[in-house]
Amino acid sequence: MRTGALVAGSAAIALVLSACGSGGDDSPTTNSSAKGETGFNAATKGVVNPSDKKGGTLKLVSHDDPDSFDPIRAYYAWVWNFSKGYYARTLLTNEAKPGEDGLKLVPDLAAEMPKIEDGGKKYTFTLKDGVKFEDGSPITSKDIKYGIERNFATDVLSGGPPYLTEVLDQGQSYPGPYKDTDPNKLGLKSVQTPDDKTIVFTLKEPLSDFQYLLAMPGASPLPQAKDTGDKYGDKPFSSGPYKFQSYDAGKKAVLVRNENWDPKTDTVRKALPDTVELTIGTAPEEIDNQLLSGDVDVDVAQTGVQQGAQPKVLLNADKKKNADTPNTGFIRYFSINTKVAPFDNIHCRKAVQYATDKTTMQTARGGADAGGDIGINMLPPNIAGHDDYDPYNTKSGKPQIDKAKEELKLCGKPDGFETVLATRNAGKEPKTAEALQAALTNVGIKVRLDPTDASLYFRSTIGSPTNVHAKGYGLMMAGWGADFPTGYGFLSVLVDGRNIPESGNNNYAELNNSEVNSLIDKAKAETDPAKAADIWKQINHIVMDEAVMVPFVFDKALNYRNPRVTNVYVTEYYGMYDFGSLGVS
Repeated sequence: MRTGALVAGSAAIALVLSACGSGGDDSPTTNSSAKGETGFNAATKGVVNPSDKKGGTLKLVSHDDPDSFDPIRAYYAWVWNFSKGYYARTLLTNEAKPGEDGLKLVPDLAAEMPKIEDGGKKYTFTLKDGVKFEDGSPITSKDIKYGIERNFATDVLSGGPPYLTEVLDQGQSYPGPYKDTDPNKLGLKSVQTPDDKTIVFTLKEPLSDFQYLLAMPGASPLPQAKDTGDKYGDKPFSSGPYKFQSYDAGKKAVLVRNENWDPKTDTVRKALPDTVELTIGTAPEEIDNQLLSGDVDVDVAQTGVQQGAQPKVLLNADKKKNADTPNTGFIRYFSINTKVAPFDNIHCRKAVQYATDKTTMQTARGGADAGGDIGINMLPPNIAGHDDYDPYNTKSGKPQIDKAKEELKLCGKPDGFETVLATRNAGKEPKTAEALQAALTNVGIKVRLDPTDASLYFRSTIGSPTNVHAKGYGLMMAGWGADFPTGYGFLSVLVDGRNIPESGNNNYAELNNSEVNSLIDKAKAETDPAKAADIWKQINHIVMDEAVMVPFVFDKALNYRNPRVTNVYVTEYYGMYDFGSLGVS
């Protein structure tokens, strides 16, 4: 998922933070009483302030608009967490628990886990009784099918993940429901609805990760009559415990209780607050001030407080006990476009690899404690297949000027060259981009920064190859976390050369390596997790050898939470606080 949030943390990774001048014990204290976990990093270990108390207003805040509240178009991880917790249910979802239990899939709209037949190619689900939309109408299998079909309408609804379309089209060239010639607009052949309670998926080939795809927001239901096309994100039609009362883009979203949501049908969501308010457009430094003063509860981006606020948290014992630094599961990296000169030459790309000062970029994100460990390749430690492959010897984080200059000679640019670096204008990214710009200048690579509004950045700024070529974006800042916790869920959409759409592209490098493409197919079909992980390791090595992406940190985020917030824990599935569990005292 796109950074702006994240996906899939890891309970297996221990958090080790320096005292940073001290300010309290870095180790979380465990309280086995009803008070739950307490102390710094407590929410990474268990539940803080457990409570079943309903009522009040949960006050969330964000600098940026969502990329979209339309579940089909959303690709920010915080929006996935937000939609799952409040308004978009799916057949399956991840368990709402801390630790490794939170990585498990459980039935949501489905009555039970699917019946799997035909060697893993046929999945049959039966819906629960009593599941309803916000207007009280029953959720049917046809609503789920129609919701999934919207993924195919990429000419209208761009920006979301491509998995369901890749797996379910199977040569049909299904155009999506807006161009569907079927009278009921349910013409996708790989999904059948024999009755209102049953939905059957038939795959062309077995896919061991298929159930994860049905836990994505893009697999949530929608009645055809409630579909407003590209305007749907302005006011989604809820299947969850809350519904949109209002959404004023750039300013505020207010969700109130959905009176037709039946808690008896939902074992995942607590639905504690009466109202969920999301204030949008607040400057990052002001967000930190409001968090520390108690005026707001949680920053939904979950990318951590800014540098200026970090000592205010870490050096104050009273504040530090309300903070957590989870490993987010994200890689912060920048992509090098192979279609923008001179980066069509691998030696020019390698020059950038060697010239990058990862330590200064790490510092711009908050250092080792609040920014993350130096990144060396494109599989994070929480994904099976990760190893210590470091072909450019970057683990120290220091640039290698001599090697960079050797590569510049090999690419025919001994005195360097000029290029453009695309970046978002929010959060820690501008300072991180400036650190990269300064480092590349040391070898003669002159970089012009082109900051862009974050809400448009991934879909139409760097997500459009035509725009990338027109603007001359040789380098593009990015961040990525797993869509689901496997190699397929992390790396596939970044490197598959057969999936480079004109809008909403995620393969920013435009890498099209036949060996990588072939290995992706092999990994998807492999049912043995260990063997699949080994294939993803091979893919990762090839990608790094191609020098098309430069990872600089395996991300951590220093997040502060208002002490009045209840039921706080870091969900390993998203690497951030589980929004749907939060309440207020």
